[in-house]
Amino acid sequence: MVHLASRARTRGPVMLAVAAAALVLAAVGWLGVIALPASAGDGDKPGAPANAARPALTVNVVSPQPATWPQVVAANGSIFAWQEASVGAEAPGWRIAEVRAQVGDVVRRGQVLAVFATDLAEADLAQQRAALAEAQALLVEATANANRARELQPSGVLSAQHTQQLLTAERTAVARVEAQRAALEAQQLRLGKAQVLAPDAGVISARSATVGAVAQPGQELFRLIRQGRLEWRAEVAATELAQIRTGQAVRVQPVGAPAAAGRVRMVAPTVDAATRNGLVFVDLLPASGAGAAGAGAAPGAVKAGMFARGEFEVGTGQALTLPQTAVLQREGFSYVFRVGAGNKVQQVKVVVGRRVGERIEITGGLEPAARVVAQGAGFLADGDLVRVVEAGREAAAKEGASK
Repeated sequence: MVHLASRARTRGPVMLAVAAAALVLAAVGWLGVIALPASAGDGDKPGAPANAARPALTVNVVSPQPATWPQVVAANGSIFAWQEASVGAEAPGWRIAEVRAQVGDVVRRGQVLAVFATDLAEADLAQQRAALAEAQALLVEATANANRARELQPSGVLSAQHTQQLLTAERTAVARVEAQRAALEAQQLRLGKAQVLAPDAGVISARSATVGAVAQPGQELFRLIRQGRLEWRAEVAATELAQIRTGQAVRVQPVGAPAAAGRVRMVAPTVDAATRNGLVFVDLLPASGAGAAGAGAAPGAVKAGMFARGEFEVGTGQALTLPQTAVLQREGFSYVFRVGAGNKVQQVKVVVGRRVGERIEITGGLEPAARVVAQGAGFLADGDLVRVVEAGREAAAKEGASK
Protein backbone atom coordinates (compact mmCIF):
# COMPACT_ATOMS: atom_id res chain seq x y z
CA MET A 1 0.00 0.00 0.00
CA VAL A 2 2.87 2.33 0.78
CA HIS A 3 4.48 1.60 -2.57
CA LEU A 4 1.27 2.31 -4.53
CA ALA A 5 0.79 5.68 -2.86
CA SER A 6 4.36 6.77 -3.57
CA ARG A 7 4.06 5.67 -7.25
CA ALA A 8 0.88 7.71 -7.66
CA ARG A 9 2.56 10.79 -6.22
CA THR A 10 5.45 10.36 -8.67
CA ARG A 11 3.20 9.90 -11.83
CA GLY A 12 1.19 13.13 -11.31
CA PRO A 13 3.95 15.65 -12.12
CA VAL A 14 5.04 13.54 -15.08
CA MET A 15 1.57 13.62 -16.67
CA LEU A 16 1.35 17.37 -16.22
CA ALA A 17 4.69 17.82 -17.98
CA VAL A 18 3.57 15.66 -20.93
CA ALA A 19 0.33 17.61 -21.33
CA ALA A 20 2.17 20.93 -21.29
CA ALA A 21 4.56 19.72 -23.98
CA ALA A 22 1.64 18.61 -26.19
CA LEU A 23 0.03 22.04 -25.90
CA VAL A 24 3.26 23.76 -26.95
CA LEU A 25 3.65 21.53 -30.01
CA ALA A 26 0.03 22.19 -31.10
CA ALA A 27 0.52 25.97 -30.84
CA VAL A 28 3.68 25.82 -32.93
CA GLY A 29 1.91 23.77 -35.66
CA TRP A 30 -1.02 26.19 -35.81
CA LEU A 31 1.32 29.17 -36.23
CA GLY A 32 3.06 27.34 -39.05
CA VAL A 33 -0.21 26.83 -40.87
CA ILE A 34 -1.12 30.53 -40.54
CA ALA A 35 2.23 31.62 -41.89
CA LEU A 36 2.23 29.19 -44.83
CA PRO A 37 0.08 31.26 -47.36
CA ALA A 38 2.25 34.32 -46.84
CA SER A 39 5.27 32.47 -48.11
CA ALA A 40 3.78 30.13 -50.71
CA GLY A 41 0.42 31.72 -51.86
CA ASP A 42 1.53 32.24 -55.50
CA GLY A 43 3.88 29.61 -56.74
CA ASP A 44 4.14 31.14 -60.24
CA LYS A 45 4.61 34.78 -59.20
CA PRO A 46 6.50 35.11 -55.91
CA GLY A 47 5.44 38.17 -53.94
CA ALA A 48 2.10 38.64 -55.93
CA PRO A 49 -1.05 39.50 -53.92
CA ALA A 50 -3.12 36.48 -53.01
CA ASN A 51 -6.48 38.02 -54.20
CA ALA A 52 -5.36 39.59 -57.55
CA ALA A 53 -8.39 40.28 -59.93
CA ARG A 54 -8.67 38.21 -63.09
CA PRO A 55 -9.96 39.61 -66.47
CA ALA A 56 -13.64 38.93 -67.12
CA LEU A 57 -13.20 38.76 -70.92
CA THR A 58 -10.63 39.06 -73.67
CA VAL A 59 -11.81 41.79 -76.07
CA ASN A 60 -10.84 43.77 -79.14
CA VAL A 61 -11.07 47.52 -78.90
CA VAL A 62 -11.88 50.03 -81.61
CA SER A 63 -12.14 53.79 -81.84
CA PRO A 64 -14.81 55.77 -83.71
CA GLN A 65 -13.84 56.15 -87.37
CA PRO A 66 -14.82 59.08 -89.61
CA ALA A 67 -16.74 58.22 -92.77
CA THR A 68 -18.35 60.11 -95.63
CA TRP A 69 -22.05 59.34 -95.52
CA PRO A 70 -25.06 60.81 -97.34
CA GLN A 71 -26.77 63.62 -95.47
CA VAL A 72 -30.48 63.00 -95.11
CA VAL A 73 -33.57 64.82 -93.90
CA ALA A 74 -35.99 62.51 -92.11
CA ALA A 75 -39.74 63.02 -92.30
CA ASN A 76 -43.07 61.26 -91.66
CA GLY A 77 -46.22 61.21 -93.72
CA SER A 78 -48.91 59.14 -95.38
CA ILE A 79 -49.25 57.58 -98.81
CA PHE A 80 -52.04 58.79 -101.09
CA ALA A 81 -53.24 58.16 -104.61
CA TRP A 82 -51.72 60.59 -107.08
CA GLN A 83 -55.18 61.26 -108.53
CA GLU A 84 -58.49 59.49 -107.98
CA ALA A 85 -61.14 59.60 -110.68
CA SER A 86 -64.80 59.30 -109.72
CA VAL A 87 -66.63 57.20 -112.31
CA GLY A 88 -70.41 57.68 -112.22
CA ALA A 89 -73.64 57.24 -114.13
CA GLU A 90 -74.54 59.70 -116.88
CA ALA A 91 -77.92 58.34 -117.89
CA PRO A 92 -80.82 58.92 -115.45
CA GLY A 93 -82.86 56.20 -113.83
CA TRP A 94 -81.35 53.13 -115.47
CA ARG A 95 -81.03 49.79 -113.76
CA ILE A 96 -77.59 48.18 -113.46
CA ALA A 97 -77.68 44.85 -115.26
CA GLU A 98 -74.04 43.76 -114.96
CA VAL A 99 -70.93 44.75 -112.96
CA ARG A 100 -67.66 43.79 -114.62
CA ALA A 101 -65.03 45.32 -112.31
CA GLN A 102 -64.20 44.77 -108.67
CA VAL A 103 -62.04 46.57 -106.14
CA GLY A 104 -58.36 45.96 -106.87
CA ASP A 105 -58.84 45.21 -110.56
CA VAL A 106 -56.32 46.73 -112.95
CA VAL A 107 -58.25 48.25 -115.87
CA ARG A 108 -57.44 49.83 -119.22
CA ARG A 109 -58.69 53.10 -120.61
CA GLY A 110 -62.12 52.54 -122.18
CA GLN A 111 -62.69 49.17 -120.51
CA VAL A 112 -66.33 48.39 -119.64
CA LEU A 113 -66.88 48.52 -115.89
CA ALA A 114 -70.68 48.12 -115.71
CA VAL A 115 -73.65 47.70 -118.08
CA PHE A 116 -77.16 49.13 -117.68
CA ALA A 117 -80.40 47.49 -118.80
CA THR A 118 -81.40 49.17 -122.13
CA ASP A 119 -84.92 47.86 -122.82
CA LEU A 120 -86.63 51.21 -122.31
CA ALA A 121 -83.88 53.09 -124.12
CA GLU A 122 -84.13 50.84 -127.17
CA ALA A 123 -87.93 51.33 -127.24
CA ASP A 124 -87.46 55.10 -127.12
CA LEU A 125 -84.92 54.82 -129.94
CA ALA A 126 -87.37 52.89 -132.14
CA GLN A 127 -90.07 55.45 -131.46
CA GLN A 128 -87.72 58.25 -132.40
CA ARG A 129 -86.81 56.56 -135.67
CA ALA A 130 -90.52 56.30 -136.53
CA ALA A 131 -90.99 59.99 -135.77
CA LEU A 132 -88.11 60.84 -138.07
CA ALA A 133 -89.60 58.73 -140.87
CA GLU A 134 -92.95 60.51 -140.47
CA ALA A 135 -91.28 63.89 -140.62
CA GLN A 136 -89.42 62.92 -143.75
CA ALA A 137 -92.69 61.82 -145.43
CA LEU A 138 -94.33 65.13 -144.58
CA LEU A 139 -91.30 66.88 -145.98
CA VAL A 140 -91.71 65.08 -149.30
CA GLU A 141 -95.33 66.22 -149.53
CA ALA A 142 -94.52 69.76 -148.50
CA THR A 143 -91.67 69.94 -151.01
CA ALA A 144 -93.99 68.80 -153.87
CA ASN A 145 -96.62 71.39 -152.98
CA ALA A 146 -94.01 74.11 -152.77
CA ASN A 147 -92.59 73.17 -156.16
CA ARG A 148 -96.07 73.39 -157.80
CA ALA A 149 -96.61 76.78 -156.20
CA ARG A 150 -93.35 78.00 -157.65
CA GLU A 151 -94.33 76.75 -161.12
CA LEU A 152 -97.80 78.36 -161.02
CA GLN A 153 -96.71 81.59 -159.42
CA PRO A 154 -96.03 83.38 -162.77
CA SER A 155 -99.46 82.42 -164.13
CA GLY A 156 -101.34 83.86 -161.17
CA VAL A 157 -103.46 80.75 -160.68
CA LEU A 158 -102.58 80.68 -157.02
CA SER A 159 -102.86 83.68 -154.88
CA ALA A 160 -99.74 85.12 -153.36
CA GLN A 161 -101.01 84.24 -149.89
CA HIS A 162 -101.60 80.59 -150.78
CA THR A 163 -98.22 80.36 -152.50
CA GLN A 164 -96.57 81.76 -149.39
CA GLN A 165 -98.33 79.21 -147.19
CA LEU A 166 -97.05 76.32 -149.31
CA LEU A 167 -93.50 77.61 -149.24
CA THR A 168 -93.68 78.10 -145.46
CA ALA A 169 -95.02 74.56 -145.01
CA GLU A 170 -91.99 73.25 -146.89
CA ARG A 171 -89.57 75.10 -144.65
CA THR A 172 -91.48 73.90 -141.59
CA ALA A 173 -91.26 70.29 -142.78
CA VAL A 174 -87.52 70.67 -143.33
CA ALA A 175 -87.09 72.01 -139.78
CA ARG A 176 -89.22 69.19 -138.37
CA VAL A 177 -87.05 66.61 -140.08
CA GLU A 178 -83.88 68.20 -138.68
CA ALA A 179 -85.38 68.26 -135.18
CA GLN A 180 -86.38 64.60 -135.36
CA ARG A 181 -82.95 63.66 -136.69
CA ALA A 182 -81.29 65.53 -133.79
CA ALA A 183 -83.58 63.80 -131.32
CA LEU A 184 -82.66 60.45 -132.83
CA GLU A 185 -78.95 61.19 -132.49
CA ALA A 186 -79.48 62.24 -128.87
CA GLN A 187 -81.33 59.02 -128.20
CA GLN A 188 -78.53 57.01 -129.79
CA LEU A 189 -75.97 58.91 -127.70
CA ARG A 190 -78.03 58.25 -124.59
CA LEU A 191 -78.14 54.57 -125.45
CA GLY A 192 -74.36 54.63 -125.78
CA LYS A 193 -74.21 55.61 -122.10
CA ALA A 194 -75.59 52.23 -121.19
CA GLN A 195 -72.01 51.14 -120.54
CA VAL A 196 -69.79 52.66 -117.82
CA LEU A 197 -66.27 52.98 -119.25
CA ALA A 198 -62.95 53.54 -117.47
CA PRO A 199 -61.79 57.12 -118.18
CA ASP A 200 -58.13 56.16 -117.77
CA ALA A 201 -55.89 53.21 -117.00
CA GLY A 202 -55.56 52.48 -113.31
CA VAL A 203 -56.71 50.44 -110.33
CA ILE A 204 -60.25 50.27 -108.96
CA SER A 205 -60.03 51.53 -105.38
CA ALA A 206 -63.77 51.61 -104.51
CA ARG A 207 -67.02 50.23 -105.93
CA SER A 208 -70.60 51.10 -105.03
CA ALA A 209 -72.30 49.66 -108.14
CA THR A 210 -74.53 46.64 -107.48
CA VAL A 211 -76.62 44.60 -109.86
CA GLY A 212 -80.30 45.68 -109.82
CA ALA A 213 -79.70 49.13 -108.37
CA VAL A 214 -81.12 52.14 -110.23
CA ALA A 215 -78.37 54.69 -110.73
CA GLN A 216 -79.03 58.41 -110.61
CA PRO A 217 -77.22 60.98 -112.77
CA GLY A 218 -73.82 61.82 -111.27
CA GLN A 219 -73.93 59.00 -108.74
CA GLU A 220 -70.44 57.53 -108.12
CA LEU A 221 -70.25 53.88 -109.08
CA PHE A 222 -66.45 53.35 -109.08
CA ARG A 223 -63.35 55.13 -107.87
CA LEU A 224 -60.16 54.76 -109.88
CA ILE A 225 -56.51 55.43 -108.96
CA ARG A 226 -55.31 56.95 -112.19
CA GLN A 227 -52.39 55.09 -113.77
CA GLY A 228 -51.86 53.27 -110.47
CA ARG A 229 -49.62 56.11 -109.30
CA LEU A 230 -49.07 56.66 -105.58
CA GLU A 231 -47.37 59.54 -103.80
CA TRP A 232 -45.95 60.06 -100.34
CA ARG A 233 -46.92 63.37 -98.74
CA ALA A 234 -44.12 64.03 -96.29
CA GLU A 235 -44.36 66.58 -93.49
CA VAL A 236 -41.01 68.35 -93.32
CA ALA A 237 -40.02 70.97 -90.77
CA ALA A 238 -39.89 74.48 -92.18
CA THR A 239 -36.24 74.80 -91.13
CA GLU A 240 -35.30 71.90 -93.43
CA LEU A 241 -37.51 72.67 -96.43
CA ALA A 242 -34.80 74.78 -98.06
CA GLN A 243 -32.59 71.68 -98.46
CA ILE A 244 -35.15 69.81 -100.54
CA ARG A 245 -35.23 70.19 -104.30
CA THR A 246 -37.38 68.77 -107.06
CA GLY A 247 -35.94 65.53 -108.41
CA GLN A 248 -34.07 64.48 -105.26
CA ALA A 249 -34.01 60.77 -104.46
CA VAL A 250 -36.05 59.60 -101.47
CA ARG A 251 -36.12 56.33 -99.57
CA VAL A 252 -39.60 55.64 -98.20
CA GLN A 253 -40.26 53.00 -95.56
CA PRO A 254 -43.99 52.26 -95.18
CA VAL A 255 -45.06 50.61 -91.95
CA GLY A 256 -45.76 46.96 -92.70
CA ALA A 257 -44.38 46.96 -96.24
CA PRO A 258 -40.96 46.82 -97.93
CA ALA A 259 -39.00 49.99 -98.52
CA ALA A 260 -39.81 51.93 -101.69
CA ALA A 261 -37.83 54.35 -103.81
CA GLY A 262 -39.24 57.74 -104.72
CA ARG A 263 -38.44 61.11 -106.21
CA VAL A 264 -39.48 64.60 -105.15
CA ARG A 265 -42.16 65.95 -107.49
CA MET A 266 -43.09 69.18 -105.76
CA VAL A 267 -42.56 71.17 -102.58
CA ALA A 268 -45.71 72.87 -101.31
CA PRO A 269 -45.51 76.68 -101.50
CA THR A 270 -46.99 77.15 -98.00
CA VAL A 271 -46.24 75.99 -94.45
CA ASP A 272 -48.88 74.97 -91.92
CA ALA A 273 -49.10 77.77 -89.35
CA ALA A 274 -50.05 75.34 -86.57
CA THR A 275 -47.38 72.67 -87.03
CA ARG A 276 -44.71 74.72 -88.87
CA ASN A 277 -44.37 71.83 -91.31
CA GLY A 278 -44.50 71.93 -95.07
CA LEU A 279 -45.72 69.22 -97.42
CA VAL A 280 -43.37 67.57 -99.90
CA PHE A 281 -44.98 65.47 -102.64
CA VAL A 282 -42.90 62.42 -103.52
CA ASP A 283 -43.75 60.20 -106.49
CA LEU A 284 -43.22 56.54 -105.67
CA LEU A 285 -41.54 54.63 -108.45
CA PRO A 286 -43.93 52.42 -110.46
CA ALA A 287 -42.57 49.13 -109.10
CA SER A 288 -43.59 50.28 -105.60
CA GLY A 289 -47.13 51.42 -106.36
CA ALA A 290 -50.47 49.76 -106.78
CA GLY A 291 -49.81 49.19 -110.48
CA ALA A 292 -51.83 49.85 -113.60
CA ALA A 293 -52.11 48.32 -117.02
CA GLY A 294 -50.39 50.51 -119.52
CA ALA A 295 -48.67 52.54 -116.81
CA GLY A 296 -45.57 50.37 -116.68
CA ALA A 297 -46.19 49.30 -113.09
CA ALA A 298 -46.97 46.04 -111.39
CA PRO A 299 -49.08 45.59 -108.26
CA GLY A 300 -46.97 46.06 -105.13
CA ALA A 301 -47.20 45.89 -101.37
CA VAL A 302 -47.39 49.67 -100.87
CA LYS A 303 -51.01 50.79 -100.51
CA ALA A 304 -52.71 54.16 -100.34
CA GLY A 305 -53.40 55.18 -96.75
CA MET A 306 -50.26 53.62 -95.27
CA PHE A 307 -48.11 55.61 -92.84
CA ALA A 308 -44.49 55.87 -93.88
CA ARG A 309 -41.18 57.29 -92.78
CA GLY A 310 -38.64 58.50 -95.26
CA GLU A 311 -35.26 60.11 -95.82
CA PHE A 312 -34.39 62.76 -98.38
CA GLU A 313 -30.81 62.58 -99.67
CA VAL A 314 -29.66 66.20 -99.60
CA GLY A 315 -25.87 65.74 -99.92
CA THR A 316 -22.91 64.09 -98.20
CA GLY A 317 -21.07 64.78 -94.96
CA GLN A 318 -18.70 63.39 -92.35
CA ALA A 319 -19.95 60.95 -89.73
CA LEU A 320 -18.29 59.32 -86.71
CA THR A 321 -19.04 55.60 -86.88
CA LEU A 322 -18.60 52.39 -84.90
CA PRO A 323 -19.37 48.76 -85.75
CA GLN A 324 -22.93 47.91 -84.79
CA THR A 325 -21.55 45.08 -82.63
CA ALA A 326 -19.95 47.69 -80.35
CA VAL A 327 -23.28 49.36 -79.51
CA LEU A 328 -25.49 47.69 -76.92
CA GLN A 329 -29.22 48.36 -76.52
CA ARG A 330 -30.44 48.36 -72.93
CA GLU A 331 -33.75 49.70 -71.60
CA GLY A 332 -34.36 51.69 -74.76
CA PHE A 333 -30.96 53.45 -74.75
CA SER A 334 -27.69 52.86 -76.59
CA TYR A 335 -24.48 52.11 -74.68
CA VAL A 336 -20.86 51.31 -75.38
CA PHE A 337 -18.18 50.01 -73.01
CA ARG A 338 -15.19 52.33 -72.97
CA VAL A 339 -11.86 50.86 -71.89
CA GLY A 340 -10.16 53.08 -69.34
CA ALA A 341 -7.14 52.99 -67.03
CA GLY A 342 -6.12 49.57 -65.83
CA ASN A 343 -8.19 47.95 -68.59
CA LYS A 344 -11.39 48.51 -66.66
CA VAL A 345 -14.52 49.14 -68.73
CA GLN A 346 -17.05 51.90 -68.18
CA GLN A 347 -20.59 51.79 -69.55
CA VAL A 348 -21.25 55.02 -71.50
CA LYS A 349 -24.58 56.15 -72.92
CA VAL A 350 -24.29 57.37 -76.52
CA VAL A 351 -26.58 58.97 -79.07
CA VAL A 352 -26.82 57.06 -82.33
CA GLY A 353 -27.91 58.17 -85.77
CA ARG A 354 -28.03 56.46 -89.13
CA ARG A 355 -27.08 52.88 -89.93
CA VAL A 356 -25.26 52.07 -93.13
CA GLY A 357 -24.25 48.48 -93.70
CA GLU A 358 -22.69 47.12 -90.51
CA ARG A 359 -21.75 50.49 -89.06
CA ILE A 360 -23.71 52.95 -86.99
CA GLU A 361 -23.28 56.70 -86.59
CA ILE A 362 -22.41 58.11 -83.16
CA THR A 363 -23.78 61.64 -82.83
CA GLY A 364 -23.06 62.27 -79.16
CA GLY A 365 -21.77 60.95 -75.84
CA LEU A 366 -18.38 59.67 -77.03
CA GLU A 367 -15.12 61.42 -77.86
CA PRO A 368 -13.34 60.49 -81.11
CA ALA A 369 -10.26 59.15 -79.30
CA ALA A 370 -12.17 56.78 -77.03
CA ARG A 371 -11.35 53.06 -77.05
CA VAL A 372 -14.45 50.88 -76.84
CA VAL A 373 -15.12 47.15 -76.78
CA ALA A 374 -15.76 45.98 -80.33
CA GLN A 375 -17.61 42.74 -79.57
CA GLY A 376 -19.06 40.91 -76.59
CA ALA A 377 -20.30 44.02 -74.76
CA GLY A 378 -23.39 42.11 -73.68
CA PHE A 379 -21.26 39.90 -71.42
CA LEU A 380 -19.73 42.83 -69.52
CA ALA A 381 -20.81 44.98 -66.60
CA ASP A 382 -19.70 48.43 -65.56
CA GLY A 383 -16.29 48.22 -63.86
CA ASP A 384 -15.26 44.82 -65.20
CA LEU A 385 -11.60 44.12 -65.90
CA VAL A 386 -10.81 42.98 -69.44
CA ARG A 387 -7.81 41.69 -71.34
CA VAL A 388 -7.35 43.93 -74.37
CA VAL A 389 -6.26 42.75 -77.79
CA GLU A 390 -5.93 45.66 -80.20
CA ALA A 391 -7.71 44.81 -83.44
CA GLY A 392 -5.16 46.77 -85.44
CA ARG A 393 -2.19 45.04 -83.80
CA GLU A 394 -3.72 41.63 -84.28
CA ALA A 395 -4.23 42.31 -88.00
CA ALA A 396 -0.69 43.66 -88.33
CA ALA A 397 0.72 40.61 -86.59
CA LYS A 398 -1.16 38.32 -88.94
CA GLU A 399 0.07 40.29 -91.94
CA GLY A 400 3.67 40.16 -90.70
CA ALA A 401 3.44 36.43 -90.10
CA SER A 402 2.11 35.87 -93.63
CA LYS A 403 5.01 37.87 -95.10
